Amino acid sequence: MATKKTARKAPAKRAPARSAKATPAKSTSSSRSSKPAAKASAKAKPPARAKAPARARKGLQLSGVGASLTVNDIQKSLAWYCDVIGFMPGEKWEVDGQLRGVELFAGESMFMIGQDDWKKGRDRKKGEGVRFYCATTQDVDKLASGIKQRGGTLDQEPTDQMWGMRDFGVTDPDGYKITIGKELKKARKR
Repeated sequence: MATKKTARKAPAKRAPARSAKATPAKSTSSSRSSKPAAKASAKAKPPARAKAPARARKGLQLSGVGASLTVNDIQKSLAWYCDVIGFMPGEKWEVDGQLRGVELFAGESMFMIGQDDWKKGRDRKKGEGVRFYCATTQDVDKLASGIKQRGGTLDQEPTDQMWGMRDFGVTDPDGYKITIGKELKKARKR
């Protein structure tokens, strides 16, 4: 996931380097020098998933995204996200002295949790058909191990995926599924 800083600079630097055959360079510190990155990306065939940013530039462009989740027990969810997973709490909202919502931060990413008001019924299922894919630069195995040490349960142990990620999965107390992964480094040819 691109940070706000990268997302703002990338379009301006990529625009002059466009050609019919060129593809955008990856958003890394090495892509900040405009001409060498453009020449290298025109020569090398990028992986299939590198084409998505070029399509995205034509439509809506976002600098970040956050999720707002309705939960059954906000105190239980707050404890799970902060004490087990490792999010940091931000602003909290109270109504008549009762906690109604909390911002949760993990680096540049934000989730918000809000207490269900039960207007749609108490038996309403949450989290069905929803999975959040979260990218990290941290060691995935250490993150997963820490979650287990703090009482969390993994749905999937850290696994190398064929699309170039190493990730693991968890499910929050309301059934929202979260995958946390890191892009695998490509093996160097000797």
